[in-house]
Amino acid sequence: MIDWSQLLLPALYSAVAVFILSSLIHTAFKWHTPDYKALANEDEVRAAIRKSGPGPGQYMIPYCKDGGKQSPEAVQKFVEGPVGLLVLRPSGPIQMGGFLGKWFVYCFVVALVSGYVAHFTLPPSRTYMDVFRLVGTVSWLAFAWAGPSDAIWMGKPWGSTLKFMFDGLLYALLTAGCFAWQLHTGA
Repeated sequence: MIDWSQLLLPALYSAVAVFILSSLIHTAFKWHTPDYKALANEDEVRAAIRKSGPGPGQYMIPYCKDGGKQSPEAVQKFVEGPVGLLVLRPSGPIQMGGFLGKWFVYCFVVALVSGYVAHFTLPPSRTYMDVFRLVGTVSWLAFAWAGPSDAIWMGKPWGSTLKFMFDGLLYALLTAGCFAWQLHTGA
């Protein structure tokens, strides 16, 4: 039987540490600021999107229903461009509280699952490095490795993807350290 306190405390410590580091990355270091670009005619593009009245969701441009990508008209649209994905949120002021709350819960769940895997995979005689290595690997997979899929299939720039993967590595190292310290020392 698992003593959940062995997982809950380091998961909580990890979520707090990752939350703080990610906040610093995005507000103090701002190394992702160059990843986002403005359209030269943003107001016109916004007006055109607003005029078409789409609701929140993910849109493909050009959109080709039922595999129509092979029709001459569809091929021409792809040749002319632009080609991309557009994600729209509900209109209104950005409420950071909801985003930050979901991010914290995500960090906690990643840590909890990573610790769970380590708890049931490693022997009772586990060392600090055993715990660190396994929790770090599992949490890095969760924090970082969806990024290449987005770069491959969605066209997200590889430079941005690699930076987010590096962020994920830092988050994984923090998570691994919290669990290795807690599970190894019993602190």
